[in-house]
Amino acid sequence: MARDEIMILLGWVAVLLGWGLATTAAAAAANSNVSVTSQIRRELLQNGLGRTPPMGWNSWNHFNCHITESIVRNTADALVSTGLSALGYKYVNIDDCWAKMKRNRQGLLEARSDAFPSGMKSLSEYVHARGLKLGIYSDAGTRTCQGQPGSLYHEDEDAATFAAWGVDYLKYDNCHNRKLKAQPRYQKMSNALLQTGRSIFFSLCEWGREKPATWAPKLGNSWRTTLDIRDTWNSMKTRADINNLWAAYAGPGGWNDPDMLEVGNGGMTKEEYRAHFSLWALMKAPLLIGCDITNMDGDTLEILSNKEVIAVNQDPLGVQGKKVGQFGPRRKLEVWAGPLSGNRMVVLLWNRGSKQNLIRAKWTDMGFSGSHVFEIRDLWEHKDLPGKWTNSFEVAVEAHAVKMYIFSRFVPWLQRCCNL
Repeated sequence: MARDEIMILLGWVAVLLGWGLATTAAAAAANSNVSVTSQIRRELLQNGLGRTPPMGWNSWNHFNCHITESIVRNTADALVSTGLSALGYKYVNIDDCWAKMKRNRQGLLEARSDAFPSGMKSLSEYVHARGLKLGIYSDAGTRTCQGQPGSLYHEDEDAATFAAWGVDYLKYDNCHNRKLKAQPRYQKMSNALLQTGRSIFFSLCEWGREKPATWAPKLGNSWRTTLDIRDTWNSMKTRADINNLWAAYAGPGGWNDPDMLEVGNGGMTKEEYRAHFSLWALMKAPLLIGCDITNMDGDTLEILSNKEVIAVNQDPLGVQGKKVGQFGPRRKLEVWAGPLSGNRMVVLLWNRGSKQNLIRAKWTDMGFSGSHVFEIRDLWEHKDLPGKWTNSFEVAVEAHAVKMYIFSRFVPWLQRCCNL
């Protein structure tokens, strides 16, 4: 973990301890009786978006600045042809490096003619014709992170430009910000987007520096809790840990964002990517694919298209799962859990160690008495486990791997039928 990430993590722990997490019991608590449901009461942005976490694709993790119109068009086509669009992956998001280095004579942003010869309006029409949505990138500073014009002091005209192009999603970064406080800068763009009259998902990419979870819900639909992810096991673990600290602030309309998915980019093993995807789904993080989906292998498609794991992410209850148990050698064996609609719970067993190990999920760690009876379904094996389970559940988990389950309260037929 980099030194700045360590300092941010320690600072957040101090903030949360000082805050005391004065929470009210969410409706989810009544639904599931799980102790991991306490949520902060939030004032939400009233744009009607983000009732479940966004799903789609973003150009940065794989293509960086080498993004072109043809890549975006081919990606849109691939989302449809692979069946990913039908699973909910709807946003096609262009990251940094799309704009010309200077505004035009009217002070407006323009797309690079060498990379986007047809222009953004035409590209948006192409994406929309395939039942998808177009996302774009800007920055709450004078320049983007790659040196193109930022939107600081140009919020109204840039928001109007994006709306005129038919943009559906804005990722708003935090570079070259003149050391100004984040909340007022993001507030200006939030207001400008609302004034356009177009429904635009607003993603605040503030990196978690000024604890955006405590103020961003009324400004945007998601907010970054971490610095940029890298395609490594350690980077992924760090972002999961940091994002976990803010679980109480997420919910329908606004989500914690530990950054985009690295699944398929080659820096991790299949088991590590499966863990990555499972954790992001459980944490109700945005599921934004970061690889080249026009050239992905079968393992990548299998991970990204797991309907049962996606359903956890998109569950309408909208409560972020979190870490509820940590034990074993160097405390590298973990249990994560969270409530779902329909009186169910998602449970994830994560082996962060270098050897296979047994991991036990105890009912008491998840807020239940040992007498509760559960039926269990394996979300990666796509099968129900035999029998009924009480007190605890234990299974062997490979190194750097996860097991992911749905726990359903077992209610005898007579009780279901006759409300006994």
